[in-house]
Amino acid sequence: MPRAEYTRSDITPESVWLNRRRLIGALGAGSLAGSLDLRGAWAAEGLPEPNTWEEITTYNNYYEFGVDKGDPAENAPAMETSPWSVTVDGLVDAPGDYALDELIGDIPTEERIYRFRCVEAWSLVVPWNGFELNKLLAKVGVQEGAKYVAFETASIPEVMPGLAFPILDWPYREGLRLDEAMHPLTLMATGIYGKPIPNQNGAPMRLVVPWKYGFKSIKSIVRISLVAEQPVCTWNQSAPAEYGFYANVNPAVDHPRWSQAQERRIGAGLFARKVDTLPFNGYADEVAGLYEGLDLAENF
Repeated sequence: MPRAEYTRSDITPESVWLNRRRLIGALGAGSLAGSLDLRGAWAAEGLPEPNTWEEITTYNNYYEFGVDKGDPAENAPAMETSPWSVTVDGLVDAPGDYALDELIGDIPTEERIYRFRCVEAWSLVVPWNGFELNKLLAKVGVQEGAKYVAFETASIPEVMPGLAFPILDWPYREGLRLDEAMHPLTLMATGIYGKPIPNQNGAPMRLVVPWKYGFKSIKSIVRISLVAEQPVCTWNQSAPAEYGFYANVNPAVDHPRWSQAQERRIGAGLFARKVDTLPFNGYADEVAGLYEGLDLAENF
């Protein structure tokens, strides 16, 4: 779908969006009651109910802080996220080392509820706060010849105990094709439930690409580079037979060691049945056209 045809209602039904705008007022005051209202309103529209703040912030993959799901929540609070700088370089009109406020402070944020599907076959529904990545790219100016956007996560050994172990080739790196990065669904998140995004979820700014497996949505970004060649991506580099560059959610292409046909919904309960995974995580109408003519089994 051409970008000009998108409206906010393509992502969030208008009635729910308007209702959410009222509810977010309560969330801004840090009200847990408001959080529950938001979840209820969303569920009343027949949409997957957002996970709770506790579920979203205590079950995380962020190997720099440890490999257990609870390690990031335990270890990440030691990371200072202010001040924070982001290097923007490569094929851009305005390269530089930017203070975060200088880079994004004038870009309005909004709230979007997205499904989040991990490559490990579990899922969440997360109410993010953020802005479209294309707005940041427009601000720094994308030069002709740029075909990909590369990202890099912070590497701070003093507070990231996982960096002491050669689990991956640090720092963590990810990348998107330029058309994926410019897509209006691609979000730079700075908050959850109307509150600043917690360190374990990728503070102070992370990528969210809702139709791809979660490892593409790189956390705590310190570098954004516009490049002409496909960038090195950490998991793809580490195990290319298991983690592709595209990493689009695809129930028809299994991981070599497990099925991707179904997923376990975090918070659904110990005996809850798994649910069927949707192509492109349910966003096929919006993004399938990006991959027209591409063999998605070969380019997984």
